[in-house]
Amino acid sequence: QVQLVESGGGLVQPGGSLRLSCEVRGFSADYMRWSWYRQAPGKQRDLVAEMPWGGTTKYADSVKGRFTISRDNAKNTVYLQMNSLQPEDTAVYYCKLGTGDIYWGQGTQVTVSS
Repeated sequence: QVQLVESGGGLVQPGGSLRLSCEVRGFSADYMRWSWYRQAPGKQRDLVAEMPWGGTTKYADSVKGRFTISRDNAKNTVYLQMNSLQPEDTAVYYCKLGTGDIYWGQGTQVTVSS
């Protein structure tokens, strides 16, 4: 059974940092694209960052220069380092493996508030 297990969300003050992790179990992430999405209440799920296998990393304009996506292939894990967090970054964050719509993480809440 394939599982994507996320961790690292929480409550942080504006200007703070968090690092999200997403590990795939029961499947290899080799040669596959990793992505992070987020969904704020009442809004659609939007792409935050993606990292193709051997390709160019892409970021949403709203997070460029603040967020960094990275992967550890030996651990089948993707990370999202989030710095200079702002209230508008508050959302549920989801990882996705591959280019289809099958392998999603369970979501982790990120709340930025003072």
